[in-house]
Amino acid sequence: MAKRAPSVIAHLGPAGTYSEQAAFFYLNWLKSNQNIEANLSPYPTIAKSLQAVTTQQADIAVVPVENSIEGSVSMTMDSLWQFDTLQIKLALVLPINHALISCANSLDKIDTVYSHPQALAQCQGWLAQFLPNANLIASNSTTEALQLLPEVPIIAAISSSRAAQLYKLPILVSCINDYPENCTRFWVVDQADSAEQSFAPTHTSLAFSLPANMPGALVKALEVFAHLGINLSRIESRPTKRSLGEYLFFIDAEAGINSPLLTSALAKLCIFTEVLKVFGSYHVLAVNT
Repeated sequence: MAKRAPSVIAHLGPAGTYSEQAAFFYLNWLKSNQNIEANLSPYPTIAKSLQAVTTQQADIAVVPVENSIEGSVSMTMDSLWQFDTLQIKLALVLPINHALISCANSLDKIDTVYSHPQALAQCQGWLAQFLPNANLIASNSTTEALQLLPEVPIIAAISSSRAAQLYKLPILVSCINDYPENCTRFWVVDQADSAEQSFAPTHTSLAFSLPANMPGALVKALEVFAHLGINLSRIESRPTKRSLGEYLFFIDAEAGINSPLLTSALAKLCIFTEVLKVFGSYHVLAVNT
């Protein structure tokens, strides 16, 4: 029998991002638990990581969806609404510890700090206290600017200690995130017609639009879950991008897709929604770092 080709796991790059760290955990999990070989494939944005699965350039994507400090990652949510053929098969929770990486000799030499917008926001208190006059510049990832540091010693980047090791760069200050229990939830996403999952699902993620912007429209949809006793661990709105004041509502329900209660909830929810999309039902794993 021919040997199966390694699976390709797409993630936000370049090398050293937290997305790569989560993807690497899942790669090792596949090898240890399912004897499946996989390779990592970095992409410049979260949207392109997910698009790679829809175009079959990758088998799986590992993308961030929510941070415990800064909330949801809008690009992931918007992309999942756009790509109808994707499903969530697993959630990974990764501890996040940011470091200030720079070739400067001291903090007072730094005039610019680069990082992903989420990382800058997760360290905004520290930055205001220790680098109040520095320019903060958003980049596509926490590692995108690292290659600039050796050439420009007055700049710094917020990234992981692992990234500093990969790029052989000095860490000026460790653990600069404002809250020590900082963590990010990632979704492992593949095609909707893929094989069965390895775990019994405990959560289901979905989103819907409403048929009309009128009093009580959202309440009627949410009451479906309340009446059935299904807890919602996340409720968030995103613009439909059709008209100002129109929103999509993203929900995480603490129930598996095949549970009788959720089956009943989805049937009733169709009555009160315009478009209803179920992104997947999955188990949540903590990532050991």
